[in-house]
Amino acid sequence: MPNTPHKRWRATAQVQARARQLRREMTPAEKKLWQRTRNGQMDGAHIRKQHAVGRFIVDFFCAKAKLVIEIDGDVHADANQAAYDAERTQWLNEQRDYRVIRFTNDNVLHNIDAVLEKIREALRK
Repeated sequence: MPNTPHKRWRATAQVQARARQLRREMTPAEKKLWQRTRNGQMDGAHIRKQHAVGRFIVDFFCAKAKLVIEIDGDVHADANQAAYDAERTQWLNEQRDYRVIRFTNDNVLHNIDAVLEKIREALRK
């Protein structure tokens, strides 16, 4: 059964494949944050990158803290994208009881220490 998805996965095979692709093609801001959050660097928290949750793929995810970390580029300023982001955040909050925190690409690239501190605070809650 090597092609059978793990029972915990609630995402379709297509969403899983897209998540794998996004893990290989991370943005510069995502790469920078990943370098500082991987391997338990955030007080031992296990953080995943480009993780499929239902029909969505979140940038970063900590299951134990029920925390989703999103990195928003310029496209997120678009009204249609903002509406999609709001719908997605609502679904994650209501259906999965996850907390979502967002940072801009610029914030991650130019103020990483402040971003990391906000993530640490969210992990402690």
